[in-house]
Amino acid sequence: MSLYALQKAIYEVNRDVNAMTRYRANPPAFAEGYELTVEEAAALSEPDIGLLYVLGVNGQLLMHFAAACGYEWNAYIDAMKHGLEVHGPVREGLYAKKGVRR
Repeated sequence: MSLYALQKAIYEVNRDVNAMTRYRANPPAFAEGYELTVEEAAALSEPDIGLLYVLGVNGQLLMHFAAACGYEWNAYIDAMKHGLEVHGPVREGLYAKKGVRR
């Protein structure tokens, strides 16, 4: 897993208008610019907020990214809950449970 690269991509989309423009124009091509796993690239490209959360993306980054992608607050929270139901516990990062990996 390349959580750092995934979070960097999201950080850049959140902070840089040019990165957001490139992302919106072609999310899969944008994802190719980072060393991501196939699963990470797909989650970023969808965007699949629930899977991004389970992959370990920091909530502060994810919250702003989700808003930029059109998620309202309740939809963002629901997407994270759905991600946990579908993909299991958070795998990496700050919110991961120790000893739980997939």
